[in-house]
Amino acid sequence: MFLQHTEAMLVEIDRMDAEVEMEDLNLDEPIVDIDACDQKNPLAVTEYIDDIYAYYKRTENSSCVPSNYMARQFDINDRMRAILIDWLIEVHYKFELMDETLYLTVNLIDRFLAVQPVERKRLQLVGVTAMLLACKYEEVSVPVVEDLVSISDRAYSRKEVLDMEKLMVNTLQFNLSLPTPYVFMRCFLKAAQYDKKLEPLSFFILELSLVQYEMLRFPQSQLAAAAIFTAKCTLTGCEMWSRTCEMHTSYNKDELMECARLMVALHQNAGKEKLTGVFKKYSTSKYGYAAKMEAAVFLEDAEC
Repeated sequence: MFLQHTEAMLVEIDRMDAEVEMEDLNLDEPIVDIDACDQKNPLAVTEYIDDIYAYYKRTENSSCVPSNYMARQFDINDRMRAILIDWLIEVHYKFELMDETLYLTVNLIDRFLAVQPVERKRLQLVGVTAMLLACKYEEVSVPVVEDLVSISDRAYSRKEVLDMEKLMVNTLQFNLSLPTPYVFMRCFLKAAQYDKKLEPLSFFILELSLVQYEMLRFPQSQLAAAAIFTAKCTLTGCEMWSRTCEMHTSYNKDELMECARLMVALHQNAGKEKLTGVFKKYSTSKYGYAAKMEAAVFLEDAEC
């Protein structure tokens, strides 16, 4: 028994020594200047970029909604929200809109539903109106109202869309300038030194999260960071999170693990669920068949 106890202690000491060595290696890892390549690009505003993202972090709470807001709705539920978002992702793809537009659309829908009761027969109207507003804010060429009426199978009139637009902007007090997960993704991907595989896979995982009501409990920046972390783990087969990523996201690996595990589950079930808008979109060559990659299931068993 004494020998067994001694051997167990030696194994534990070796494990602890290995962890210390890994931590020392991590501390020796240099932090990359992710904006160095943009110094001569005036559109990158490298002089202000740190202040911009510091502002985004300070204000991201105003983009969030209570994670239980659906309890206040009397005629709709989280499943109806999921159907709406999944459909809007297909509409967004069909209209070839900018990525920013999709994330702002979803943000407007959630912020509006968090304070305004809506009948189920008008939920789709909220969705197309939110997309119209997001297009006006983000796009150069905005779809006309008739296009949105048509894509809704003419369930609503032009007047109904415009009336809902007035109600939404007044309810939200015209506040459209809020950080969404997309703005954090652009910075965090640079920190992760992304390539043609990491970027579409990260966005695939993040868009899966847009559909799920339960993911609203995570801050915008944490969703973005966890999507990239999950994508890196998927591609490498191990837990990968550099000091550069940690510094720019302000999240360490342990802080991302809960969200990452949920994302792995979403990835696993993406092609099996009834709502397959995101899966179909990212199963195309345009997005590098990101949806076809095997999920990082080993994260589900990882220790926090």
